[in-house]
Amino acid sequence: MQSRAPVSRTGRPRSAAADTAILAATREALVELGWSKLSLGDVASRAGVAKTTLYRRWAGKNELVVDAVAELFDALELPDRGSLAADIEDVVVQFAALLSRPEARSGLMAVVAESTLDEALRERIRTSIVERQKRLVHTGRARAQARGELPPEPDPAEAVRTVDLTFDMVAGAVVHRTLVSGRPADEEWVHDLTRVLLTGLTTTDPTL
Repeated sequence: MQSRAPVSRTGRPRSAAADTAILAATREALVELGWSKLSLGDVASRAGVAKTTLYRRWAGKNELVVDAVAELFDALELPDRGSLAADIEDVVVQFAALLSRPEARSGLMAVVAESTLDEALRERIRTSIVERQKRLVHTGRARAQARGELPPEPDPAEAVRTVDLTFDMVAGAVVHRTLVSGRPADEEWVHDLTRVLLTGLTTTDPTL
């Protein structure tokens, strides 16, 4: 899914370098100041751009912060490790490591908290973060089906439900473990999560 520009304007082309600097400055300000004290003026100063440059790109703080967080999540990858279990473990380790970074933790928790009172912000989170990161599930699922590890799902609606549920289970477990419980997603936990995800709670197979 392609990221939509926060504000559509005519005029000079957007500068990718300016966008990168602005998003990095936003994450830096979140860590240092928190959501309530973060201002577009401070972000502009940190990024070395005019405040009007921010308003040409983002309608306000909510949109800016979501895009700053989304950029971090876009760095997640799903290398082919040769099996579905190994692929899952790899991306879970990456996700947990990302959430251990102050800028990811501060940004994600801030926008989620604010979205409880702002449906438009919640929708932007779904579009810019959640839906974009489902690409990882689509990739892993397609690989596993090609290897014969998962059966094909000819019904498109059922396939969508499977992808949604898989994403919710993995993302929800990692976020709860690292941000809510504040416990490490160590090798044993990642392995156990993968085993339960693939085989359920009743398996005792030591190879999984």
